[in-house]
Amino acid sequence: MRYLTSALGIIVCFAAPSAYAQARPPLVLAAASLQESLTAAADAWAKQGHVKPTISFAASSALARQVEAGAPADLFVSADEDWMNALAKKNLIVAKTRVTFLGNRLVVAAAAGSSVRIPVRPPAALVRVLTAGPLAMADTAVPAGKYGQASLEALGVWAQVAPKVVRAENVRATLALVERGATPLGIVYATDAKASAKVRIAGVFPERTHPAITYPIARLSASTNPEAEAFRRFLVSRAGKAIFVRYGFSAR
Repeated sequence: MRYLTSALGIIVCFAAPSAYAQARPPLVLAAASLQESLTAAADAWAKQGHVKPTISFAASSALARQVEAGAPADLFVSADEDWMNALAKKNLIVAKTRVTFLGNRLVVAAAAGSSVRIPVRPPAALVRVLTAGPLAMADTAVPAGKYGQASLEALGVWAQVAPKVVRAENVRATLALVERGATPLGIVYATDAKASAKVRIAGVFPERTHPAITYPIARLSASTNPEAEAFRRFLVSRAGKAIFVRYGFSAR
């Protein structure tokens, strides 16, 4: 019996590290605009008996640079194709796992109690409204800022509006400026405006005025976590996409 007990102890000692390794949560680097929706998806995944993923939210540009610098992450979800392309060119993602699975709209957010409306035409009317005070926008290195500038250029008003722009590090920082009343208006995604009770959508940019707003996901080449691929597949499944649709995204 003494020998049997010792043997069982040895088995437990060797088995425990493997069990803990399997329980390690995958690390997901995700665009700031996905905060509520991806957190809800991670919760739904955990309820199925999986370890809950750890998610780090920031601007897609900042996250891509972290991957380039060797961040030990498993999945990357970008708010545009360009930053995913940048990682693909350096072989930092597993190409066959890349899927574009969500879409969004670009809007102008105003304080919830504001009555301002954003006229798309004529350009003079648009300029008058957008330059009535500071206009919050994400930096153009960030997808939301890139889309915003593209739209204002397409509408022929960027040169007049640019001097009034207050730059933020990402789309959620832009939203916060409007929520706090630091700026009367901010260019954000429709899902960001929907996530805050402190703002409302004052206008929607025509989709033809900017590149399509899409969200690709891929597993990172350095990932060794077996749960990462399973979670990625869940996110791009019909059930996974349905969670994001509830938060205002479109499924692709």
